[in-house]
Formats: sequence, C-alpha cells, structure tokens
Amino acid sequence: MTIIFITTKFEAAPKGGRQMLSRLNHSVLNDIYGNRLKVFEISKYRISKFTSAFYAMRGYIDGVDVNVIKQLFHIIAINNIKSIFIDGSNFGELACQVKQRFPNIKVYTFFHNVEISFFIGSFKQHKSIRAFLICVFNYLAEKKSVKYSDELICLSERDSQGLNKIYGRHASHILPMALHDELPSNFLNLVDPFRSKYALFVGGDFYANRVGISWFVKNVAPKIHFKVCVVGKGLERYKQELESVENVEVIGAVDSLSDWYLNAHFVIAPIFDGSGMKTKVAEALMYGKKVIGTPEAFSGYEADVDKIGKVCLSEADFIKAIEQIDDMVASNFDKDLRAIYEKKYSSMAAKNRFQAILNEFL
Repeated sequence: MTIIFITTKFEAAPKGGRQMLSRLNHSVLNDIYGNRLKVFEISKYRISKFTSAFYAMRGYIDGVDVNVIKQLFHIIAINNIKSIFIDGSNFGELACQVKQRFPNIKVYTFFHNVEISFFIGSFKQHKSIRAFLICVFNYLAEKKSVKYSDELICLSERDSQGLNKIYGRHASHILPMALHDELPSNFLNLVDPFRSKYALFVGGDFYANRVGISWFVKNVAPKIHFKVCVVGKGLERYKQELESVENVEVIGAVDSLSDWYLNAHFVIAPIFDGSGMKTKVAEALMYGKKVIGTPEAFSGYEADVDKIGKVCLSEADFIKAIEQIDDMVASNFDKDLRAIYEKKYSSMAAKNRFQAILNEFL
C-alpha cells in the first residue's frame, strides 16, 4: 500500500523544533514503507497582497494553491493512493480538496501544535493587522483539517483537549514528541571537567522563547550564582539586552548543540506560552540533563516530570530550584534521563507508535 507524506519543503538544515519533527516523521515513515512512501513537499511563499489574502481566506496558505492541488491529485491518481499523511494542520485545504475529489482516501493529519493557539499568542505579543489576519487564515485552515481528516494525531492530551474546545473534536491518537538521536558516540570525551558550571537555555527566535528568556534574565539570573548561556539562532540580536546582567552570555547560533548540552550543568525552560511539546526538553533528556522549567515547558511530559527536573510557577520557585540543583544532579550524564528519552522520545519509540496507528496500511 502506497502512502503520500505531505509536508513543507525540507531545508538543508532544520531550523527549529517543528522542522526537526517533520524530518523525523518522514524518516520513520520511510523506515516503515520504504519505496511505498511518496513525498510531496510544498514551498512556502509570503502573503503580501490583498489578492493573496483573499485566497488565504479560502485556505491557500503556506504554499498551497491551485497548481499544488492539481499536482497532488495527479500523484494520487497515477499511484492509486489509498491514504495520505499531512504533516501540519495548516494544510487543511488539502485535506478538504482530497476528501471531496477522492472520498475513499484515508486522511491522517499530524498537528505539530494547535495552530490557532500558537498564533493568538504571537498576536498578543505583536498586535498588527497582518498578525491578526494570520490568526484568521490559520484558524480557517485548521478547522478544515479537523473537519476533513479521518484521523487527527496530536503531540499531547493538552493539545487534544484544545482541539475539542475550539473545534469540537478530540485527537484520534496521541503521538508524543520524538527526536533523532544526536548524542555523539564519543560523548564522554566531549565533556570538559574543568569548564565552569552553567545553566543552558536553548531556543530559536520566536515570541515564546524571547519572552521567556527575557523574563528569566530580568527576574532570576541576577539572584543565582550560575552563569546562564543562551544558545539559539536569532537570539544574538538580543545580546545587548540580555547581557546587561553580568552572569548571562548570549552565544546565538551554533553549528552543533552537543557540546553545549553535554557541558551544561542543567537546562532551563522558562516558557509561558505556546502549544504542542517543547523540543528542548526532549533534547535535554537525550543528553542526560535535568530541566528546570515552567508548566508550559513540561506540557506532554507530565508522567515523568518528577524524574526530569523541577516545575516552577514563579521567580521564587526558579531561584529555590537552582539553589538546590546540586542535590538534583548526581552526575554530568544522567543515564536514567537518557533511558526516558530512548523509551519514549526516540525515533524508535516514534516508529513503534506510528506502526500502531497505521497498522491497517502496512
């Protein structure tokens, strides 16, 4: 049985958690189906004119247009496709068009998050007409994903509840965050025993990360004795603001995160808004590191939160947890944390869950 995997065009190097997860979804499906998997990549383009906005209201966003739909229909017809896997609820128009043209095809849609929740949060931070319209466009597209997909796949129960609250339908399946294993085979040789202890923040330049690390630097960093290293593409543009606190260093983009994770004493995740699951927590587990973060950061990881680290509700909670961190960190590499990653958040764990969901089409 041949299946089509529909996704945003792959970048040479994934820029963030969503692209990393899309790559993993593709890799896992390729392992399962081999040459029975067809990949349909869609190139994004920026909505800049009122005519584009008009089409966006109909669901033509993130690269979807009439020509893309025609190409997809052609691939479905010549390959006798029986199911499609849509990697992102922003492609709701595709789900709609496919079900109307090929009603017997089974449509799976993977929700990286509840898009409307994500974009509302972004709009609250930067209110503008464009941000408002993006909210509207994504709501309409996501609504179609919910309506026309046979199976809805979410990262967490929280997202499933969010879908039901907004659109009146729960997820069909929960498929938690997973990551390709980036731990180097010689990782112990990369640990520098003479390096000063530091807390690590990892995240790209988007609103929830900016707000979170700015809050932490202002309210927590001046009151702890640890150095705070901030790593992530785009965050270097906030270097002057963040480094106004003496024990904060902004590194920005790096070629590899391995060195920074392996030499960190612990990871911080002061995230207050968003949807889905946070990549940085799964990465920390991959590298055997404790995490101190907010409830939002641990969304989807609740079953293991007491083992992973500490949930903090306030400035005082963060300060207290960091003061006690040496009691929590038994070694530079926690094998128990690594075991949680391998069991629940690795590519093999994802493959097992995918096989259970897609069993009828294997």
